[in-house]
Amino acid sequence: MNSLWEYANPTKFMALSKRVLPWIAVLAAICLATGLIWGFFFTPDDVRQGSTVKIIYLHVPTALMAINAWLMMLVASLIWLIRRHHVSALAARAAAPVGLAMTFVALLTGAIWGQPMWGTYWAWDPRLTSFMILALFYLGYIALWSAIEDPDTAADLTSVLCLVGSVFALMSRYAVNFWNQGLHQGASLSLDKEEHVSNVFWQPLVVSIAGFVLLFFALVLLRTQSEIMSRRTQALLARERTL
Repeated sequence: MNSLWEYANPTKFMALSKRVLPWIAVLAAICLATGLIWGFFFTPDDVRQGSTVKIIYLHVPTALMAINAWLMMLVASLIWLIRRHHVSALAARAAAPVGLAMTFVALLTGAIWGQPMWGTYWAWDPRLTSFMILALFYLGYIALWSAIEDPDTAADLTSVLCLVGSVFALMSRYAVNFWNQGLHQGASLSLDKEEHVSNVFWQPLVVSIAGFVLLFFALVLLRTQSEIMSRRTQALLARERTL
């Protein structure tokens, strides 16, 4: 555990992230290319949904990452509030635009899938509604960081906002279980074989999910590096102004 906390030091974090980032990026590219090509071009149409079912290779991974990105921000925010490690606050800030992009893609692909399935692009389904609210929390989180000049105050307030928004992140994941009347289908990946998608769809879906997970980590590492370098630049400029 002590060795893990060493990487709260920005210098050590930068050194480690520069070593692992190329490997994560390459693995992400391989998994994404494999999963998406396999899923879109080498799987059959579904009996009921036809070719529309193939949108799961984009929708499910991005929806999964939209929720888990916020939960990652929650963990990083708690570390900041408890341990005051600046890298964790910067990592949370770096993850927010990536999570927002995943949320928008999930909403867009869900609307494309919903039109032929439900006859409408949007319905006030519990999961869809909580997902829309989650997107608004992402926007509010990013805006709050930009609106406050003092970085520590911004980190404190955005961490509190992250705690509140976590309720909707969890609702986005479990809304179908809470409200059975929702239009949204159950989980595509489940330990229950009765709810699990067929293996012909499940296998490329898992590869695609792995690709999006790796893509998320690659982007967060890259953006965290940028945040650290920006913070250093601002500190140097501030020091020069005082001399």
